[in-house]
Amino acid sequence: MALLLLSLPQCVSSNKVFPNNSETVYLGSQFVDEALQRAMELTDAAYTRTSERVKMSLSEGALRPNDLLAQFKQTEPSTRAHIQAAELLDNTVELIREMVYTHTMAQPNHSELLSEGDVEKLLQVTGCSSELKSMHCDTDCLSERYRSITGECNNRQHPSWGAANIPYSRWLEPEYEDTAGMPRGWDPEYTYSSFSLPPVRLVSQEVLYTHNDNISLDSTLSHLLVEWGQWIDHDLALTPQSPSTAAFKTGVDCTRTCSRDTPCFPIQIPSSDPRTGLQSCMPFFRSAPSCGRGTLASGHREQLNAITSYVDASMVYGSSDDVASALRNHSCPLGSLALNPQHSDHGLAYMPFLSRTTQARLDPCGPRRGGNFSFSEPQDWSLRHDNATSCFQAGDSRANEHLGMIALHTVFLREHNRLVEELHVLNPHWSPDTLYQEARKIMGAIHQILTWEHYLPRVMGEKAISDLMPPYEGYNPDVDPSVVNVFAAAAFRFAHVTIQPIVARLGPGYSLDSLHPPLPLHHSLFASWRVVQEGGVDPVLRGLLLSPAKLQVPGQMMVEELTERLFQAQGGMPLDLAALNLQRGRDHGLPGYSSWREFCGLSVPNTTMELADILGNLAMAQKFLALYGTPRNIDVWVGAISEPALPGGRVGPLLSCLLVKQFRALRDGDRFWWEREGVFTPAQRRRLKSASLSRIICDNSHIMHVPIDPFSRTESADNMLPCSHTRIPRLDLSPWKEPDTDPRCGVIPRIQDGSSLLCDSMILYQCHSGFKLQGSSSVTCDPGSQQWRPAPPTCHGTHNHTSHVHLVPSSLPIRQILLWYVGARGKYKIHIIQQCSHFIENIYTKYSIENIKYALYKIDRSLEHCLMLHYAMISYVKYCKRKLYTKEQRESCYFLKIFPYF
Repeated sequence: MALLLLSLPQCVSSNKVFPNNSETVYLGSQFVDEALQRAMELTDAAYTRTSERVKMSLSEGALRPNDLLAQFKQTEPSTRAHIQAAELLDNTVELIREMVYTHTMAQPNHSELLSEGDVEKLLQVTGCSSELKSMHCDTDCLSERYRSITGECNNRQHPSWGAANIPYSRWLEPEYEDTAGMPRGWDPEYTYSSFSLPPVRLVSQEVLYTHNDNISLDSTLSHLLVEWGQWIDHDLALTPQSPSTAAFKTGVDCTRTCSRDTPCFPIQIPSSDPRTGLQSCMPFFRSAPSCGRGTLASGHREQLNAITSYVDASMVYGSSDDVASALRNHSCPLGSLALNPQHSDHGLAYMPFLSRTTQARLDPCGPRRGGNFSFSEPQDWSLRHDNATSCFQAGDSRANEHLGMIALHTVFLREHNRLVEELHVLNPHWSPDTLYQEARKIMGAIHQILTWEHYLPRVMGEKAISDLMPPYEGYNPDVDPSVVNVFAAAAFRFAHVTIQPIVARLGPGYSLDSLHPPLPLHHSLFASWRVVQEGGVDPVLRGLLLSPAKLQVPGQMMVEELTERLFQAQGGMPLDLAALNLQRGRDHGLPGYSSWREFCGLSVPNTTMELADILGNLAMAQKFLALYGTPRNIDVWVGAISEPALPGGRVGPLLSCLLVKQFRALRDGDRFWWEREGVFTPAQRRRLKSASLSRIICDNSHIMHVPIDPFSRTESADNMLPCSHTRIPRLDLSPWKEPDTDPRCGVIPRIQDGSSLLCDSMILYQCHSGFKLQGSSSVTCDPGSQQWRPAPPTCHGTHNHTSHVHLVPSSLPIRQILLWYVGARGKYKIHIIQQCSHFIENIYTKYSIENIKYALYKIDRSLEHCLMLHYAMISYVKYCKRKLYTKEQRESCYFLKIFPYF
């Protein structure tokens, strides 16, 4: 010991922190600069190795399952910057701990390691300080009317609550294997309550594995309910993993080793596993850390939520301004979302395709040779741009995971564009931005209503909802709506055990279609090409509506499609969703099952019989105790899903507690909750209350018959109702029409070549592109003079402007207008008009469409757009004639419905 003390630096004591000349000395301070330099080298090297390996995989045309997962959980630039700063910070602190231990044999806790000055320096140098900068919140009318894309400033006192790129919150402190945040189970010999944790793959095999044929069907719920759960999950949480697939310290490729070395946390294959001999472990990567002074102060790792926590339809619109902008059709004056210019679904739109990665000849969503992930070019590649993939671009990077998710993304893309068109008919003076924001606001409200009023009562049961979630009483700024770690990493993954092993695809009349037969689930994963080449989204939607959910019962937990065939790839082994879920909970340091029972005020089991009473199954309790040794060690996800469901619901007491607590916070802590006074008018709220997912499917597909309640199981297609039935109500948008007059100041002044918006008592003005506003950008009604003050502005064209809108004589029929456009643009392909003209002539003759204000704007056209035009004109002319519009509104409807296809 004397020799050891003599070898210590003079400033170091075995007491770790001590007074020296009235100052506290921190053991890690002297190593900050050296650790920072070394961490930068290691982190950059790991990123470079990863990038080189992925480029090689892409150029060779083959991806491993984990590469595929990473490909579709890519985060946008601001999230990547946050992760890189956080990983550099995390690696630096870990190196400081190692250096302190090497020099002192001491393992200081977080309060003894670094001074406040050291922390500030680390935050500054790593880049975390810029990620933690304070937010400025506007207080103008528009910030009161519309939520931000990023979720920032929803709560003005706590602007980051619920925003994208903040750490998940916690209800219980994490239980990592050490103070630095090593996952539970990192050391297989480490014990909890005198027992080591079982390998997650063993738990998957012993408790969760279910043969595809050995399942029971839910008698009351449809598979669309299961799909909606994942849809909403993608609105609430996205946990990015480390961008590195190489170990930071050693540089080893984590996909080719079973060593545990951050960010690699491989899933061990037990000796009893059928995969033994084929692989020793399953690759798994830790969730990325987050920046934060709190993380350094508390000493433990926190994971990042890359998207907004609010139910705001962020999976449609994105959670960053850059993504939101990229998804919009900026050349269209309607505030619409961009469409796929290469393909259509029999006249209805698809999402745009994603571009290929540089130097990659791989199409991750394209057809596969031999049923695996070796990709081939689509048969009809001539219809696609060379730099496009078959993957769709959406507000959430997981849109292409499977066919059901693609179908919902497609439907709600179309619904947004349908809403902006109808809103424009009601308010032609609104700008594209206003139309976009109003439609987005309605879409967010629809998602809230469908989730709280229709989805949650079926998941938890009406009694649990009434007992645990009281009626809405108004916005509470003291409630933090941020998604909680246990919700994202465990509780809201409950529906994985209700997924069917077969993806049903049905033809018209909900009959089996030999051209598009049902698919094994693993053939539907990352298979976006099937939507375009195999009948569109309608067959998938019909399958979701008519197919029942899988019923979760003991002995029938998770189908083998998910435990044995997840993301199968050529030359690699498939993954196991159950094992991934369990490993993710351990990665996040989630406390065990008993801790959460105690948190919810439920009984805590200590013996086999007590656990059996809770689970209602002695054999299951014995199996758990044989694996875990004690109920306290059971991973919260598998323990919670094993509880019998409450009456009328599909989850047990623990999941009901965790789900209701989260969803109540999401409701009460949202300043833009749809029921809050002032967010919508009373008339608008009454119309929104009737929101119907069946109606949305009717309006945005070719399906003509739907169930009244799409989340309930429909026994037969004969029980479906026609879309025209009064019990499938349309959303009446008439309450969104702005008044044309003010009771005190009379007619609301509009401006030529510009737009206006009535916001509270103020009128806001904006000029069209190519025009400049002269005068005040807003006016208000002066109660004294009963005049608008100041005078309304005017819009003047700039000297070199080229307006994006070309107005043509309103008396011209459609074909003449199109021919006029040929001469006006010059670039237009005349043979397209010649080939399409007979369609247009027939439609014009049959329906006498004329006197349409036709704004034409520049867009590339293809022969396929001619067919889109043909189908769209026939369909939409009939649609507009069914509406109870005035003649003027009907003509505007004709224009709006046909216009986006030019």
